[in-house]
Amino acid sequence: MGKPTGFLEFQRISESYEKAETRVKHYREFIPHLSDEQARTQGARCMDCGIPFCNNGCPVNNLIPDWNDLVYRGKWQEAITTLHSTNNFPEFTSRICPAPCEAACTLNIPQTPVGIKSIERAIIDKAGENGWVVPQPAAKKTGKKVAVVGSGPAGLAAAQQLARVGHAVTVFEKNDRIGGLLRYGIPDFKLDKRLIDWRMAQMKVEGVKFVTGTMVTGAALPKGIVNDAKKTVSAEQLQKDFDAVVLAGGAENPRDLPVPGRELKGVHFALEFLIPQNKEVSGDRPNPINVKGKHVLVIGGGDTGSDCVGTSNRHGAASITQIELLPRPPEQENGELTWPYWPLKMRTSSSHDEGCARDWAIGTKEFIGENGVLRAVKAVRLEWKDGRMSEVAGSEFEIPADYVFLAMGFVSPVGGVLDAFGIEKDNRGNARADTEGGQAYATSVKGVFAAGDMRRGQSLVVWAIREGRQCARSVDLFLMGSTTLPR
Repeated sequence: MGKPTGFLEFQRISESYEKAETRVKHYREFIPHLSDEQARTQGARCMDCGIPFCNNGCPVNNLIPDWNDLVYRGKWQEAITTLHSTNNFPEFTSRICPAPCEAACTLNIPQTPVGIKSIERAIIDKAGENGWVVPQPAAKKTGKKVAVVGSGPAGLAAAQQLARVGHAVTVFEKNDRIGGLLRYGIPDFKLDKRLIDWRMAQMKVEGVKFVTGTMVTGAALPKGIVNDAKKTVSAEQLQKDFDAVVLAGGAENPRDLPVPGRELKGVHFALEFLIPQNKEVSGDRPNPINVKGKHVLVIGGGDTGSDCVGTSNRHGAASITQIELLPRPPEQENGELTWPYWPLKMRTSSSHDEGCARDWAIGTKEFIGENGVLRAVKAVRLEWKDGRMSEVAGSEFEIPADYVFLAMGFVSPVGGVLDAFGIEKDNRGNARADTEGGQAYATSVKGVFAAGDMRRGQSLVVWAIREGRQCARSVDLFLMGSTTLPR
């Protein structure tokens, strides 16, 4: 805990934002981390609540009260050591995780949780600025080789853990840069890609080898999935060359909307817009989709939809509308009923604050075009009752739209990768693998493991890190017969 009476003396401190009218003119991060004194004050609010529900609210089980207290006492180096003991990449989670830990904080019952996410960012940013994040190469090599397919948070976490216990790890990525959806799914204004490069530099010294532009043979990619691969490697070759294989690709198959007019020019999956924008910001060719002066409709109310909104604002769209199939959530959750679980409530992102009209309980009937080009969307209002939806009679209307971005989530990983290895799938198309017991994260094929979105489906970055770490432990146990890696 921090100060015993801190939660009574100090108010929650929220991070400041650069003004919307200036931040939409660039793609840089616009939320500065807390000052040392602000972080110390926020850490002081961590109360002696008896059972720290935040630990279990956090998928990687971060030791939150411990590093809150260390920050309060000014022991920053001990704080980053404690933080890294459960989380390989706090620079990612402190920026893009929705913070279920704060929802589970005891102080969230009156809706004033400790600013856990902002303290986490203050710790890792200070550690980076002071050179406290250093490579941790293994003292002794095991002679075992592990291939990791996919370089998102699950793959990177597994790779780093395995390298640190002495295995020779090679990470294979189909795109031209490492990072998976961290690199090419999240806009730069939310996550500076230099942070990925920073971690890669550390991991290279620890012995991790990165191979980009390489795809597993036979992994057919449906429309909407970017693939920069110029080389292939077969599943058989990976199994022959390596003692174990970890499949850690993302859930990249986007959910489609098969209504009349889907083929019109101007209707795109969200990542067809977001990935080229990240590439443009990185110095590649301009994004082929430019919505400057255009009317944009985003279908889907989650984070990916919000990212489309923020990117469209930076393009200078004439208007941006975001619609959601589900009804409008309440402005504030009933903490006494939902705590410590993730609550259903109205969530407004920084991208929405930059400019966006939002509407709920809307169904899409048809994409309307002229000469093969989108001009509007026919929509209908929905009524929800007992969990079932029905159309409101006579409520059809049109939304002007030059571009539509489908951001309705992702249904499964790229099936071809699993098929190439002959891995048994669950009923959602994910790799079938348990998370407990001696065969945790092991697939139906001996020596092949699966973690993150490849195993659990679309999820949070923090769940990917958790599964990557736990999968690494199972791989180490499989290879060595025992393991020192944490559960």
